[in-house]
This record gives sequence, structure tokens and C-alpha cells, in this order.
Amino acid sequence: MKKNRERFCNREREFMYEFKVGSQCFELRVPLQFPVQENASHLHGRLMLLHNLPCFIENDLKEALSQFIEEESLGDYDRDAEVSLAALKSGEVDLHQLANTWAKAYAETTLEYARPEEPSWDEDFADVYHDLIHSPASETLLNLEHNYFVSISELIGERDVELKKLRERQGIEMEKVMQELGKSLTDQDVNSLAAQHFESQQDLENKWMNELKQSTAIQKQEYQEWVIKLHQDLKNPNNSSLSEEIKVQPSQFRESTEANGRIYEEQRKLEESFTIHLGAQLKTMHNLRLLRADMLDFCKHKRNHRSGVKLHRLQTALSLYSTSLCGLVLLVDNRINSYSGIKRDSGNQNGESDDKTKNSDRNYLNILPEIHVAFHLCVDDNVKSGNITARDPAIMGLRNILKVCCTHDITTISIPLLLVHDMSEEMTIPWCLRRAELVFKCVKGFMMEMASWDGGISRTVQFLVPQSISEEMFYQLSNMLPQIFRVSSTLTLTSKH
Repeated sequence: MKKNRERFCNREREFMYEFKVGSQCFELRVPLQFPVQENASHLHGRLMLLHNLPCFIENDLKEALSQFIEEESLGDYDRDAEVSLAALKSGEVDLHQLANTWAKAYAETTLEYARPEEPSWDEDFADVYHDLIHSPASETLLNLEHNYFVSISELIGERDVELKKLRERQGIEMEKVMQELGKSLTDQDVNSLAAQHFESQQDLENKWMNELKQSTAIQKQEYQEWVIKLHQDLKNPNNSSLSEEIKVQPSQFRESTEANGRIYEEQRKLEESFTIHLGAQLKTMHNLRLLRADMLDFCKHKRNHRSGVKLHRLQTALSLYSTSLCGLVLLVDNRINSYSGIKRDSGNQNGESDDKTKNSDRNYLNILPEIHVAFHLCVDDNVKSGNITARDPAIMGLRNILKVCCTHDITTISIPLLLVHDMSEEMTIPWCLRRAELVFKCVKGFMMEMASWDGGISRTVQFLVPQSISEEMFYQLSNMLPQIFRVSSTLTLTSKH
């Protein structure tokens, strides 16, 4: 049957088209290989250009070519069908085999009848972790994660010490060479030494990067295996060692110390909360918060074991595999390979100085204890100007982020209200008020759109302003928010005597 199909289909046919130019009659003959793989419109354009055909026949030629291809193709399909039916009637084709082939193809392309997909390892682990974090083993999970964090932070500390010693030694060498420049040494000698120094730094950094990758890979595998084993033990009620397995004394776990002996201290935050209703007919209640805080406070793994820190981490872990995820928007420089602002600071979660953060892309401390999803919104210096509009790419980026929140069960999102993480001189009070009004109004419009995207789900939106903003400015913004959003008011009911 395949031979017959090739005989009918894989052959050359000639397309003929006649047209007149004045009193002269012309004929166009083009060989076409069937089945035609090329788009008819593309083929028509090539014919017009190749044969320098007059423009007044363009539409007619296109129609004739499309009709020729369609008629010839249908003829091939009909002949192919006749051959297939003849083979079926003659017994050349096994009827049962053909029916099984059709059934298999239908089942593979029709979702209703397709076999369910086998669960992946990630899905299995997500279910197991979700069960354990809601069990008495949750404390053990958090402590084990913290131990891993301490181990990696110690490795990074050792790496930074080695790099610092190498740079100091190289600095002394370079200083000696510069003193001999123009005497016994030339510029070529200086460049050669600088190249050697750079290569030595790269070798040392690569060595530590590989060691950190290997350590984190081992930790991940150990953690996954331990979680699976503990979950299996929980299912076994006769396991007498289970209580000891999940019994963890605080003294068993190490505390890491800051390089400069400091313990993380939260800066004073200002916060105002509001409840609003949005929607024309079907209104949805949302929670809004205005906070004066550092955006990276939500991303830092606090090293000390205060109860509040544990509660934060437990709350995040409880909703890690759920339909109530927390997200946050980080503004990053849109210049490729730039290393400034939030990109630099996001790697600097260990209390290091700036010279130690140059390798932040190799740091494995970027654990997100209070959020599950981090959105990186690329912005340029234009956000510092006071004339951006609702169509600015940064604003449209916020809209896209909120749309992703709807499709991926992110019910809490933190947004930099002023579209900056740090204040500068040009950001005056009028500038802040205009920017806040723009973002408030745009986010309100996007939230009303969200009702059509997800059917209206209650959400929490946190607007963050930089820590360096004044309290007076904070409360001005706080007064602006309920004027733009419809804030729910409380009713006081009194009875008449």
C-alpha cells in the first residue's frame, strides 16, 4: 500500500497558466512536486518575482495556483483511499491490526481516553514534603535545612578568606612590579603579571564553585532521601525508632556566627493595612499593606534561632506546595552582566562586605524563607525620571507579573511602590506622590482585570517603600491609598431604647 501511495503522490505535475498582455498571449508552465510542501502564497510570490510577471495578473495567478494544488491533492487523497479500501477488501491488510492502530492513535491524541500520566519524582516529593511539614517532623525539617545553610555559609566564608589572602598577596606583588616599571621592567611585564593574577583568581574561584556545587548536590540528595525515608517510617505504626528520629534537641544544632560577630537585627518597620473590595457586580475582598522595609528582608535566612524566625520559616514551608504561594518583585538592571543595586545585594545576605559579594552568583545562600517565588523586573534609569506613564515597560511588566500570579496560585505579592529600591536626591516629595499615585492606580486596574483571569480570588498585595523614606512621607502615601482604592468601612450598630 505504501508503494501505491508513492506512485500516486510522489510525482511531478505541471501547472499551466495562460494570460494576455495586449494582443499577445503568454503561457506559464511550472513543474510542481506533489505533495506540495511549500506554502502556496510563498510559491506564488516566487513565481511573480522569478518570471517578472505583470502585477495585474497577481490575484488571478494566486487563485489559479491554489485551485490547481487543491484539486490535484484531493485527487491524490481519493486515489490513495481507493487503493487502501481495495487492499482492505482483498485481505491484504489485517483488519484487527488496523483497528488497534486507530484505537491507539485516538487514545494518544484524545485527553478523555488517554492513559493518565505517571507522576514525576518532583510531584511525589512535593506530596511527601507537604505531608511531613504538616506533621510533628516539621521542626526536624527546619533544623536540618538550617544545618545545611550553616555548612554552606562556612564554606563560603573559607572561600572568601582564601580569595582575600590571594588578592592581598597579588597586590603586594603588583606594587613591587610597579615600582620597577620603567627601570628593570616594562609594560609587557606588568601586563603579563596581571594576566597571571587573573588566571590564579579564576582557578581559585572555579575550585570553590565546584566544591560548593558538589556540596549542595550532596545535601539535596541526602535531604530528599531522608524525607522519603521519614515519610515511609511515619506510615509504619510499629516503628519504635520513629520518635527518636524526629526528636531534635536545640543543642544538637550548630549556630553560625557572623563574620563580624553581629547577629541579624531587623530594622524598624512601618506598616499600614487595609481591606478593600474590587469589582463591578461581583465584588472580591483583598488585603493591601503599605510597608517601609527592605525588600531583601523577605529573602534573608536569619541565622539566630529566635522563635519568630522559626515561625516565619514554618509558615513559608507549610504553604510551599500549595495554592497559596507568596511572591515578590525585585527590580534589576536591564544591562547584561551588570552587577549593581539589588543584584549585588541579593547575593550579599551573609553580612559580607562589598568586596566579598563579587562572587554572589556563586553563592548558594539565596534561600527565600518568607517567599516562594521571586520575579525579576528589568528596569532602566528611566524609572528615576518623573514622567513615566501607564504604558511604561516597568508598569506593563507589573501587569504581566500579576497575570502570572493568577495562573500559578500566587496569592500574596510584594511590589516596590516607587519602582525603586533606594532613594536618591531627585526623588522629592512631589516625585514620590506622583509615582505612588501612578502605581496605585495601575495596580488597581490590573487587580480588577485579575477577576476575569481567575474568577475573583482574594489576594494580598504588599506595597513596599525604601527604608530611607521619612515617616512623614510614609503616612502621606498611607493616606493616599484609601483614596484610590475602595476601602471597606466598619459599621457601628447601636440599639434604640
